[in-house]
Amino acid sequence: MNRTWKTKLSALALVASSGLQAAVLPEHQTDNAWYSDAQSKLTEKLVTNNQFKAKNVILFVGDGMGVSTLTSARIHKGQLEGGLGEEGYLAFETFPHTALVKTYNVDAQTPDSAGTMTAMMSGLKTDVGVIGVDEDIERGECATVAGNEVITALELAEIKGLATGIISTARITHATPAATYAKSADRNWEDISDMPEDAAAAGCIDIADQLVNFESFLEGRYTGVDVDGIEVVMGGGRRHFLPNDASFNSADAVSEVEGDRTDDRDLTSEWQQMYENGVYVVDQAGFDTLDTESTERVFALFNESHMQYEADRANDVAGEPSIAEMTEAAVNILDNNDTGFFLMVESGRIDHAHHAGNAAGALTDTLAFEAAVMAAYENTDPSETLILVTADHGHVFTIAGYPKRGNPILGKVVNVGAEEPATASDGTPYTTLGYTNGLGFRDLGTETDSDEGYNYDNAAGRVDLTNVDTTTAGYHQEALIPLGSETHSGEDIALHATGPGSQLAQGVIEQNVVFHLINQALGLINE
Repeated sequence: MNRTWKTKLSALALVASSGLQAAVLPEHQTDNAWYSDAQSKLTEKLVTNNQFKAKNVILFVGDGMGVSTLTSARIHKGQLEGGLGEEGYLAFETFPHTALVKTYNVDAQTPDSAGTMTAMMSGLKTDVGVIGVDEDIERGECATVAGNEVITALELAEIKGLATGIISTARITHATPAATYAKSADRNWEDISDMPEDAAAAGCIDIADQLVNFESFLEGRYTGVDVDGIEVVMGGGRRHFLPNDASFNSADAVSEVEGDRTDDRDLTSEWQQMYENGVYVVDQAGFDTLDTESTERVFALFNESHMQYEADRANDVAGEPSIAEMTEAAVNILDNNDTGFFLMVESGRIDHAHHAGNAAGALTDTLAFEAAVMAAYENTDPSETLILVTADHGHVFTIAGYPKRGNPILGKVVNVGAEEPATASDGTPYTTLGYTNGLGFRDLGTETDSDEGYNYDNAAGRVDLTNVDTTTAGYHQEALIPLGSETHSGEDIALHATGPGSQLAQGVIEQNVVFHLINQALGLINE
C-alpha cells in the first residue's frame, strides 16, 4: 500500500484491538448534508412495522409510469418549486418499502395494460389484450372465455363485505379499470358496437354492461354469493353506456351523437333504476354537490371518452374534477363502511401522453397522480390502510446526454461547466428527454392536449432545435423509429408501499404478486 493511502486510512482513526472493529469518520464527513440525510432515512426504516393485516387497501396504478417517468417527474416537480430538482422525491417515493416488478405477459416480452392489470388483480399472469381470464383464453374468441374466468381482488372484497371503488382518468371501460370487474376475450369490447356479431350472439357481454350489472354477474358466477355492488365508479367513457342516438346526448357532448351502443340501451338509466340510493354525475357541478358523509353510491362519467389531460382539464366543456379530488371523495364515501374497503385508482393519461410523444403532458399527469396518492394517505389511518403505488408497464422514454445539475428536465442538454446547449455530431442541440420510437418532433407551443400531435405527419428523426423552446407544454420530443404511436417498454417498474403488510413489498417480484400482497393484507381468501 502506498504512503498516500496509509495516510488516508490513519485519518479515519481506525480502532483495532483484535482485528478491525470500528471506524470514526472525520467531522467534515458526518456533518455533510448528504451523509446525514441518508443516515436519517436509514434510521427511520429501522423502526419495525409488525402489522400485516389491513382494514383498507388502496391500489394506485400510474399507467405507463416507468422508472424514467418517476425520475423525470421528481426533477420536474423540484424545478417547478424553484429547486435544482434532482434532490427531491415524489411523495410516495418516501414510502418505507419498495420492490421492482417484472411486467411481461405470458405471451409477450413487452406487455399491454390488459394482461398486466389482470395479473395484479387476479394473482396470475395472462396474455396480451384479454381481461379477467387466464392464459388458456384465445384473444377475440368468445367461446374460450367460459371456464377461464378468474376472480379479482375487487370481487373478493365485495364477497367479503367490503366497500369497493374504481377511479380512472381514462374510460372506465378501458383495460386497467376493466380488469378489476370484467371478463373479456378482448380488451376492445368496451360496448356492444365494438364486438363481432358472432361474439355477441354467442353470449359474450360487453365491458360496460358487465360494469353496470356487476352485482348480478358476480352472484350468478358463484353459488351462495350475495353482494351489494361497487359503491364508487368515477372516470370517463360515457359513450359506451349510451345508445347511438343524439336524443341521449349529455349536456357536454362534443360529438354529434355521443353514444356508441347499437342495442338501444341506456346503461346510465339502468344503473339509476337499479340503485335508487345512487347518484349519477356527469360534470364538476354534480361532483361538487356530493355529500360524502351521506352518499351511499356514485356513478360518475365525466367525459364522452377519456377524461382530460391534467394540463388540459381547465378546457373541459362542463368541467371535471382532478384525480386527487376524485380520490378524496371516494375514500370518504367508502370509509362509511365500518368493515373496510378496497379502492383502485388509475392515472390513465400518463400512458396516453407518452404514446403521443409528449413528455410534458406525461410528467404533469404524474404529478397530479402524486397528489391523489397524498390525498388518500392524508384521509386514511396509516395504521389500518395499505397503500400500494405502482405502474402496469413503462415506455421507451429516456433521460440521456450529460446535462449539468439543475438543467431544465424538459430543456436541451447543457453540459457540466457550460452555458450553451451541447450539440450532437450533426451540429445541432438535443434534449435530455426523448423517445426510442413514435411520432417524433412537434412544436405546438402552449397546446395542452397531448393528442393534438396525432393530427400531423410522422416526423421521427433529427430536427434542428436551435430556435425551438422545448420546455413548452406542446413540445413533443424527437423519436428515433417512426411509428404511429410510441410504444410500451419491457423493463421492470417500481412498487412503493406503506401501511400494514407493506413490508412484504421487497426485492424483484412477478407482477401477479401484487394481488397476493392485497390478499395477505385483507384476508380475501380462506385457505
